[in-house]
Amino acid sequence: MEADFAEYLDEFTRRDWETLDPGAVTDPVRVAVVGLGWFARDWALPGIARSAYTEATVVTDVDADAVETVAAERDLTGVTPEEFRSGAAADAYDAVYVATPNATHSEYVRAAAEQGKAVLCEKPLEATLERARGLVAACRDAGVPLMVGYRMQTDPAVRRLRELLDAGVAGEVVHVHATMSQTMLGEIDGDADQWRLDPELSGGCALMDLGVYPINTTRFVLGADPVRVSGRIRSEHGAFDGVDEHATFRLEFPDGVDALCTVSQNAQHASRLEVTGTDARLILDPAFYGREDRGFAVVRDGARVDVDVDQVHQMEEEFAYFGHQLSADEPFHPDGDHALVDARALDGIYESAETGRPVALDGGE
Repeated sequence: MEADFAEYLDEFTRRDWETLDPGAVTDPVRVAVVGLGWFARDWALPGIARSAYTEATVVTDVDADAVETVAAERDLTGVTPEEFRSGAAADAYDAVYVATPNATHSEYVRAAAEQGKAVLCEKPLEATLERARGLVAACRDAGVPLMVGYRMQTDPAVRRLRELLDAGVAGEVVHVHATMSQTMLGEIDGDADQWRLDPELSGGCALMDLGVYPINTTRFVLGADPVRVSGRIRSEHGAFDGVDEHATFRLEFPDGVDALCTVSQNAQHASRLEVTGTDARLILDPAFYGREDRGFAVVRDGARVDVDVDQVHQMEEEFAYFGHQLSADEPFHPDGDHALVDARALDGIYESAETGRPVALDGGE
């Protein structure tokens, strides 16, 4: 079995999108980081620094102490959100990375667009579908490139899985199973991160924060968009009053392929993506969390091969792609229009959970 797919796994971490020489980069893209929560501090800033194509120059946050601390630690320019929005430090950056609560993405993305800066915005795009559409329109109207932070799309394990599917190693895809869960209250540190429990800021909890991973990653590896969705959400723990603690949903793809997904903010840590075809199963486990090494396996006719995967820093790969595409003057694949498909799917799943009926996606984004 190994000989059938080994050629696709040679040089596992190869960057099939890379046309420039990273060793020859002398003028990396300067990035302003908006939002200094744990993810930006522990993952995004190190990823920017590790990437040959980017460097952080400016930081901002509503927490003045965080700005002062991070700016001093990394020798960066710290500004207030008001100063950022006014463009006071605009000469010091070429692009903006937005990692604030969902409902505040628009104000910072719009400010960056008005300044003519390229944008990398975390997913989901916004707290509501309507606001997400407005954010994308603002960048389009300003003529600035917008990339959305689907880091799974630049993870080599996910890209190799897609290549194997495209090569027919699994045969015809029949269905997909995906799960992602964590004990959020214990795994995410600090009160500042609990905005996910505020529906006005987050737009939802389990589905918005975690559900977007299996939705977008499944779309990416299948190279297709869902045409109908259905789902159920529930909350039991008092801390999740007003938001979804657990969510189960189904994505219906063209040609009859279904993806069955479960996500939870209050269950044992898990992260798995399994694509089953007529000839083989392809498995990523762990699949989605950046702090975990990928596990990659192919199962066929009762035989399982676990691939020895070269691991990467997910945010380094994402920022390398972002900086590379800007430097090469090439478009981004996970752009705003791509992200709107996810926003519509999320909206449809919430609608289905409320009405008890499947929701057709109009595809008119």
